[in-house]
Amino acid sequence: MSTSGLKKIMWIGTGTLLGAMIAVGTTVWADQEQAVTPTEEAALSLPLKELRAFVEVFERVSHDYVDSVDDKKLLEGAISGMLSNLDPHSAYLPPEDFTEMQEHTTGEFGGLGMEVGMEDGFVKIISPIDDTPAQKAGIKAGDLVIKLGKEPVKGKTLGEAVKIMRGKPGTKLELTIIRDGEDAPLKIVITRAVIKVKSVKQRMLKDNIGYLRISQFQIRTGSDLVKGIAKLEKENKAPLDGLVLDLRNNPGGVLTAAVQVSDAFLNKGLIVYTEGRIKNSQMRFEAEDGDVMAGKPIVVLINEGSASASEIVAGALQDQKRALIAGRTSFGKGSVQTLLQLNNGAAIKVTTARYFTPLGRSIQAEGIKPDVVIELAKVEKVESQGFTRVKEKDLTGHLANGDSSHDVITDEQEATDDKAAEKAADKAEKASKELTELLDKDYELNEALRIMKSMIFAQQMQQ
Repeated sequence: MSTSGLKKIMWIGTGTLLGAMIAVGTTVWADQEQAVTPTEEAALSLPLKELRAFVEVFERVSHDYVDSVDDKKLLEGAISGMLSNLDPHSAYLPPEDFTEMQEHTTGEFGGLGMEVGMEDGFVKIISPIDDTPAQKAGIKAGDLVIKLGKEPVKGKTLGEAVKIMRGKPGTKLELTIIRDGEDAPLKIVITRAVIKVKSVKQRMLKDNIGYLRISQFQIRTGSDLVKGIAKLEKENKAPLDGLVLDLRNNPGGVLTAAVQVSDAFLNKGLIVYTEGRIKNSQMRFEAEDGDVMAGKPIVVLINEGSASASEIVAGALQDQKRALIAGRTSFGKGSVQTLLQLNNGAAIKVTTARYFTPLGRSIQAEGIKPDVVIELAKVEKVESQGFTRVKEKDLTGHLANGDSSHDVITDEQEATDDKAAEKAADKAEKASKELTELLDKDYELNEALRIMKSMIFAQQMQQ
C-alpha cells in the first residue's frame, strides 16, 4: 500500500456508534493547522454584518430568554448548528464525545451496539454491530427509532438521543421503532452492555470454500484478515478454492484498514482516491504485490447497511475485477470528514472531500451496485410429509454398488474403538450440523456459496 503525502489516520463510518462517538463518514485526523498565505488571508474576508447579527442574537437570548442559559451552552449550540446545517456528516463533538470516538477505534466501548444517524427528525439505524445487545434484540438496518423509553425522539439532536441511549451496563432501554413491512410500531427492549467488537471472524463452509466476516474496520482488521485466512487454510489442510467475504451491515471504520483489506486481494492498481478543495484532501492509495488468495475466486456480500469503508473495499475489488459483488445496493456514503481538535478538548468534523473507486465512480448517495442481486427473502424448510420417493436402492434385487471400499470403511468404523476418532467424528458432525442450520437461516450466504461454487467450477474448466 502506498499513498502520496499521507500524514493522517482516517475514520470512515456512518452515523454514531452508541456509547462511542458522534462520527459520520471518513474522518481525517489532522495533525496541525494548515499555514495560511498572505494572499489566502486577504481572500478570507469576514462577513461583518452577519457577525454583528450573531453577537446581537447571542446578547438578546442570553439576556431575554425566559430561563437563564449558560453562555457556554449557547455558544456550543451555535457551533453545532453551524456545522449540522452544512450536511448530515459535519458535526461538533463535545470533549466527552471526542474522547469516546478515540476510544472506539480500539474496539471496546460502552453502549447498545449499533450505528445510527438522523433522518426526518428520527434516529435511523445504519446497522447493528455483530454480537451486541442491539443485534441480539433483533434491531435491523433501516429501523427508525421514534421513542427512547417514554421520550419522543422528534425534536432532539442526535447527540441528545445518544446520551439517552447510553447508560450503565446491565440497565435496560425500550426502543419504539418503525420498520418497513410492519403495520404498527415495534417495542424492543435492549440491555446496555460494554461493547467488545471482534472485527474479523472466519469459518469453513463447504468444498474448500472459506467464509470471512468483517463487522467493522478497525486498526488491526487488515492483519487480522490475513491471519484469518491462514487459520482457514490450516483447518482445511489445503489452500482455499474460494472465499466469501461478508461485509453486510458493516458501517465502516478506519480507512487504512479498508485499504489493507483491499490490498490483501490485489497485486497492483488503484484502490481508492479522494478529491477536495484543500491539498491534504487529495490522496491516492495503490495496491502492492501479494494476493493472499493467489487469484482464487472471491464473492463479496453487501447490503444496504454496508457503508463507507465497506464500499471502498467492494468498489475496489469490483472495479479491479478481482471479486464478484453480491447482495443489494450499499448505503452510499462517499464523503471525507476532517477532524480538528479544539483547544477546549472538543473537536469539529467538517466534510472536506469525496472518495472515488478506481474507475472514478463516486459512491456518494449512489452506493455500490452488486453484480448479482440477492433480494431479501424469508426461507422456511419444508417439513417431510412422511413419504419419500422410491430410489434404486429400494428396489428388490437391485445391483450392488460394486465399490468394495464402502464395506471396508464400514467394517473399519464398526471395529474401531478409538475414542479420539469418535470424538473427532462427533466434532465434525456437530460442525456440519451448525453449518447446515446457518445456511438454512441465511439465504444470502447460501446464495453466495452457490455463486462461489459456480465460479470455482468455471475457473477449473479454464485450467
